[in-house]
Amino acid sequence: GLAVGMGVGQVLLVLLAASTVMPAKDPLLNICMDAKHHKTQPGPEGMLHDQCAPWKDNACCTANTSSEAHKDQSNLYNFNWNHCGLMPTKCKRHFIQDTCLYECSPNLGPWIDQADSSWRRERILHVPLCKEDCEEWWEDCKDYVTCKENWHKGWNWATGTNRCPWGSMCRPFSHVFPQPKDLCEKIWSNSYKYTTEHRGSGRCIQMWFDPAHGNPNVVVAKYYAWKKRSSPAWMENVTPETDKAVCALPWPALVLLPLALVMLLGGAGGHGSRGRGSL
Repeated sequence: GLAVGMGVGQVLLVLLAASTVMPAKDPLLNICMDAKHHKTQPGPEGMLHDQCAPWKDNACCTANTSSEAHKDQSNLYNFNWNHCGLMPTKCKRHFIQDTCLYECSPNLGPWIDQADSSWRRERILHVPLCKEDCEEWWEDCKDYVTCKENWHKGWNWATGTNRCPWGSMCRPFSHVFPQPKDLCEKIWSNSYKYTTEHRGSGRCIQMWFDPAHGNPNVVVAKYYAWKKRSSPAWMENVTPETDKAVCALPWPALVLLPLALVMLLGGAGGHGSRGRGSL
């Protein structure tokens, strides 16, 4: 009797394990994009540098990437913030924070898009940035000068670092970007989208947050992943696959059921026939 009981227990465990393994990991959540410096999987990083530290519990960046993000002429992209004279510290901290979010955040999955550049296969597009993050960035940078509206492309790289393209003029930030929306949306070719959503609303991504209260972007990514999956375009693209996944769910259970019965019956009969004599 005991053997049969154990057999049933094991069978149930096997079936349970089979059915719980199946639900796939959400492909939009807790992932790193396929880009130049990103890890393949997010995970804890003990020592993330300074402004990147909020992501240390679960990060797509390494400690080395996080310290490079703080340098004026970093090895990440050889990008020079001071292309029109010295960028003020209060402005530069926003660019460092923007770099930390881009390199370290595992919560940008819903906005990852294919990229057609030599240095990365994926990029972010239209990440809904919280109103305060965008407006403070603009406010702290509006007195700086720059020669370009889109900092992703069109620089003169002849010297190995970005310089203003020939014939361009250095103009006040507030002329190049008249509104916070212009700065956030245009500077990295629509990586961000300006929103009127507030920090803590669960509807916008924060560049700045206090890790003592956890990472607020986790729930934001969940909300937009759900929204994206329930959109008609996503349904059209994904439906056949999802159907397959749903059909596939009971498979392990079906495959293991006969095996389980064999174990069960074999176990019950076997122990009885050998009896104590086999001990």
